[in-house]
Amino acid sequence: MTKIVDVHTHVYPPSYMDILRSRTTVPYVRTFPPDPSSRLIILPGEDDSGASSTAQGRPIGPEYFNISKKIAFMDDHGIDISVISLANPWLDFLPPHSALPTAQSVNDEMDRLCGMFPGRLYAFGTLPLSGSVDDIVQEVKRLSGLTWMRGVIMGTSGLGEGLDDPRLDLVWKALQETKQTVFLHPHYGLPKEYGHVLPLAMGFPMETTIAVSRMILSGVWDRWTELTVLLAHSGGTLPFLAGRLESCILHDGHIMKSLDVEKRRTVWDILKKNILLDAVAYGEAGLKTAVEVAGRDRILFGTDHPFFPPLTKEDEVEKEKWLSVTTNYKAIRAAFDNEGAEAMLGGNAVRLLRLHS
Repeated sequence: MTKIVDVHTHVYPPSYMDILRSRTTVPYVRTFPPDPSSRLIILPGEDDSGASSTAQGRPIGPEYFNISKKIAFMDDHGIDISVISLANPWLDFLPPHSALPTAQSVNDEMDRLCGMFPGRLYAFGTLPLSGSVDDIVQEVKRLSGLTWMRGVIMGTSGLGEGLDDPRLDLVWKALQETKQTVFLHPHYGLPKEYGHVLPLAMGFPMETTIAVSRMILSGVWDRWTELTVLLAHSGGTLPFLAGRLESCILHDGHIMKSLDVEKRRTVWDILKKNILLDAVAYGEAGLKTAVEVAGRDRILFGTDHPFFPPLTKEDEVEKEKWLSVTTNYKAIRAAFDNEGAEAMLGGNAVRLLRLHS
């Protein structure tokens, strides 16, 4: 039987937690008296003491930073391998002078954590995106030599101007040359009205969709034809809107003049050859759409752990299965035959991310 692989699973390693605990502005960890529990504040406005509880960040416990908790979660849910990554907001908030050394330290720590459980843990590294392009390229190349690293995780802002920023070309070049996968993950979302519902349910998917569309419109994949990008949350709404995007490009004379028509690749071609999608869709309908545009050989199982814990009492969380696992697992099993399901649950990840210990 194929091993089950989780490619969308996050960790805040201890050194990163130290950074968050040392800060007094977003992102940071704080309490809201009289509640003594620590809460993770990663979005503007979440530290408003007058806001509703759902907008005051989220509780943060050892499942976020204790790697043994990650392994226990994997064991409880039958997950054989996890490709861990630092969760948002990564290192985007750091001053330029400290970005590279901090990225090196965090990435080395992630690699060491993986080495504690050889063959069970791999990782996507994080980049010093607030530093210089030279610093970023240097870290991309260094990551390719670390034992358990299989790519990088990035947000949608890039160097602060989006992923269509021409300054990123040297970064794309380095990632393509070192054959590292980019795990693209949203963060900035939408305003915080209605707690976390709109930012997470709608803002995150739309953020991803717009970011990737900007890459397509600016010809990133026309220039870097071997660049591989894994999109979180099944690519947001891109699978559903791909046809509309392609049609609008073809009918926009200004856009077509700005592109090299002879080299221009269609949205469909990029989706089939350069885009990977995780299976964090929470239902059969979204998952089937993702497979329709990318192919079932390019869909990878994920859980989004440790976010979205069981809806139960705190002292019973460890006893209950996480819906983020069971819902996505059941959707895969229900929507596809055994061969297709096995590929999405693990076979694709092992092959595409070279998860051979």
